[in-house]
Amino acid sequence: MSTIRQIGLSSVSSPKFKPNQDCKYEPLMNGTSLMQWDEYGYRLYVIEEGSLERVIAFSFGKCCLSRGVSGMTYVCQVIYGEDRLLVVQSEDTDELKFLHLNLPVSYISQNWPVQHVAASKDGMHLAVAGLHGLILYDIQLKKWRVFGDITQEQKIQCKGLLWLGKIVVVCNYIDSSNTYELLFYPRYHLDQSSLLCRKPLLAKPMVMDAYQDHILVTYRPFDVHIFHARLLGELSPSSTPDLQLSTVRELSIMTAKSHPTAMRFIPEQLQRELASNNHISSSDSLDRDPARCLILRTNGELSILDLDDGREKELTDSVELFWVTCGQSGEKTSLIEEISWLDYGHRGMQVWYPSPGADPFMQEDFLQLDPELEFDREAYPLGLLPNAGVVVCVSQRMSFSACTEFPCFEPSSQAQTILHCLLRHLLQRDKKEEALRLAQLSAEKPHFSHCLEWLLFTVFDAEISRQNANKNQISVPKHAGNCSLLEKTCDLIKNFPEYFDVVVSVARKTDGRHWADLFSAAGRSTELFEECFQRRWYRTAACYILVIAKLEGPAVSQYCALRLLQATLDESLYELAGELVRFLLRSGKEHDETPSDSADRLSPRFLGYFLFRSSYKKPSLDKSTSFKEQSAHVASVKNILESHASYLMSGKELSKLVAFVKGTQFDLVEYLQRERYGSARLENFASGLELIGQKLQMGTLQSRLDAEFLLSHMCSVKFKEWIVVLATLLRRTEVLFDLFQRDMRLWKAYSVTLQSHPAFSEYHDLLDGLEKRLSSVANSQEK
Repeated sequence: MSTIRQIGLSSVSSPKFKPNQDCKYEPLMNGTSLMQWDEYGYRLYVIEEGSLERVIAFSFGKCCLSRGVSGMTYVCQVIYGEDRLLVVQSEDTDELKFLHLNLPVSYISQNWPVQHVAASKDGMHLAVAGLHGLILYDIQLKKWRVFGDITQEQKIQCKGLLWLGKIVVVCNYIDSSNTYELLFYPRYHLDQSSLLCRKPLLAKPMVMDAYQDHILVTYRPFDVHIFHARLLGELSPSSTPDLQLSTVRELSIMTAKSHPTAMRFIPEQLQRELASNNHISSSDSLDRDPARCLILRTNGELSILDLDDGREKELTDSVELFWVTCGQSGEKTSLIEEISWLDYGHRGMQVWYPSPGADPFMQEDFLQLDPELEFDREAYPLGLLPNAGVVVCVSQRMSFSACTEFPCFEPSSQAQTILHCLLRHLLQRDKKEEALRLAQLSAEKPHFSHCLEWLLFTVFDAEISRQNANKNQISVPKHAGNCSLLEKTCDLIKNFPEYFDVVVSVARKTDGRHWADLFSAAGRSTELFEECFQRRWYRTAACYILVIAKLEGPAVSQYCALRLLQATLDESLYELAGELVRFLLRSGKEHDETPSDSADRLSPRFLGYFLFRSSYKKPSLDKSTSFKEQSAHVASVKNILESHASYLMSGKELSKLVAFVKGTQFDLVEYLQRERYGSARLENFASGLELIGQKLQMGTLQSRLDAEFLLSHMCSVKFKEWIVVLATLLRRTEVLFDLFQRDMRLWKAYSVTLQSHPAFSEYHDLLDGLEKRLSSVANSQEK
């Protein structure tokens, strides 16, 4: 947010200065003289330069991130204000939306403002603490749980919240003794009688974390204590469970570094695998204490701490946020198991993959700076959706309201997919089966096709760059058994029906000079075209035509285009057929030019290839075009189009005929002149009127427009039979009157036919009107 005036922007983005209205002007236009945050960081108070008449307060929301002694989850992201919560939720359609939660007035009015928020691991339960006490919210049941005894609530001053499975852990400050303690409450009951355990702490904790049944507490200057929680009895209202807390590790680390602002356990890979194989989570044989944790310090330094010997290894700096992903999701559908953690800072998002060595975290090469993880600079990452393989971000939108002179800032959620980065990482490490399984998990997601395309594009783009870099070096022959990353990527994507669209979309985004390299890995362009053709994916097949022209030659591309033209006509895909017609009519001339010229002159519209710039006149199949030269494929185009026109005209499929003419620029006038005694002939007026009336449902606007289109063409070739039928259906009395006053024999036949057929009774009023007009004209001529 800024008080600098947004000069040059429209009034939608910036309020206009109104010199005639003294009190109505853009707020803070002259800048600010004083600013001050409130005690809790929710409001910013501002006094305008040169004006002491008012204090302006801006309200803010806080992101529930890995900070201090509050816990964090990766399934649910929360922004909280002084009296409300905004929860980012993922819908079934993979759309993100905000759930706006107002805290119960009975609680927040006594304990304003919100101080700590923590979400459970599954994201279905929220713990919220104000000045005193805490409340719980069940997102599924949409119910709040509060302390029944307000005196118990007032005795709790929450300084941090954690979730330990179904247990909420409260870091409580005891005012009378100036000490701190941990309180363990089951989520089903907030009351002293249900308190599972009370653990006194040595001092004020700096940071805390919990993973499975371990809790980490850190004191100043840098003392680390790790507790193991053991639950005796069933955690339910009907039983009396007991929680025992034992200290399993204590470290006192001498360091001159800045204080930690967040710490997270790193789960042991072996322990997770054993537990999942034995379906056991709390067996004594598997109770291996966490051996490492990540530390983020106040100066942005990220390091890894060995909890056995206290050694610390610096990883990177300038980090603002980080997320430990390994072992954080128990779901089999998690897409982020191949990541150790992610961090975010001024460099953008960085991914830390487990190293293939014996020690997955201490190798030098397990950091991958992925250039594809650059987000929109106006989007701020909140967390991860592991089952969707996306990073959830929030950005600010401005909106204006009539009730205030100030713009409103509305948080907007968006998702950034990281699936393509994960797949490329697995393929680089020859983990083909894992990559395929990961892709299959995400195959139903809306962004899946885009991810595959982005994966292939980045791999191919890197291959092109590598080739360019190696041009001046001696080329090393590739071993037969050594597949390139591009070939591995193509082999992976071939398992999905999106393959054909993905390959040709990547071709569209790259220079045609490199297509040979792409299709040597992806497969011959003619074979891919043929597969699309057999599956009746004609739009995708059409995209391959220009690639075939480039790689296989114009003759092959023309042959493929002619086959496709016939198929698209059979399927009534007339817009697509029109693009193919224009390609075929130009292909001979285009291939006479240099490839670079023709590539530049082709517009990328129409799936990338067949629409030409508006400065080029659309060729139509009339006498003025190059049909005088009658090249073989042009003659074939003409024969195909005329054959289809005859098929439509014979079956009186007139709406399709109009769409065909408009889509392909077919010369209907020339065709009608030649076929007026052939396929376009109407044998009988009565049967023709009845049949065409059935084909053209005149109750719809589109059918009336189609009839008008045909009528204008029939009038231009003076095709009386068709003019009479279409003008009758359209009730165009002026056209019929003009026709009949010149040919009274035709009028008598028309009149008798309409009167003698009961089906034409709806036209009797039209007949009466025409008869009156013709009679009056005849009488005036006699006089």
